[in-house]
Amino acid sequence: SYIGKGPLDVWNYLAAEEDAAANRAAIYAQLARSMADAGIGSSCGLAAPLVIACLFTLFRGVEHALMPLAMLLRSVPLVAMAPIIILLFGREAATVAAMGGVVVLFPALVTIVLGLRSASPAMVDVVTVFGGSRFSAFRKVALPSSLPAFFTALRISIPGALTGALLAEWLATGDGVGYAIVSSVSRARYDAVWASVVAVTLASLLLYAVVSVAESMVMRRMGKEV
Repeated sequence: SYIGKGPLDVWNYLAAEEDAAANRAAIYAQLARSMADAGIGSSCGLAAPLVIACLFTLFRGVEHALMPLAMLLRSVPLVAMAPIIILLFGREAATVAAMGGVVVLFPALVTIVLGLRSASPAMVDVVTVFGGSRFSAFRKVALPSSLPAFFTALRISIPGALTGALLAEWLATGDGVGYAIVSSVSRARYDAVWASVVAVTLASLLLYAVVSVAESMVMRRMGKEV
């Protein structure tokens, strides 16, 4: 009971104790920092796979050259790569972007590639018959067909980017929920630890729901069912 706190303990820490207002303010500030870090990581972790997936689809030779590197990044634990990333990029936003990007890159890349290759061959043939180039078929058929896969990659990236952000805060930047959890553990403030975990979990679920709603709106506007 000293270490493992239940929902009532977390509620007391955030709402019932004398210092509840200060506790909430601290959690909000830390969570805002972590969400900003996760936003940096997810943006980099989605932009790179999107560009690479397009290259993979248009040029198979690029896939054969780069996919082993992506698999290598996926297979090596991020904790093991963290010291190298910190040495290369320092302890600022670049490290947050790199760690978040590494976590998100491989699953997002595979998902987007499958989405781009799910385009109907008949529709591609129609573009080709009317004189369209390979790039025209890619732009007019493959890209629109990959939208569901892109939103799936976006949903996958949310918990991954948060994981990368928390790790970067713990090992590099010394900000946000990641550092606050480690600091609270070292001071045996386990109520603060569990309150931070609950806050990050709820934020992740909320973002996942927001992305799902956005996907439904976009797909409905395009005349597709989710």
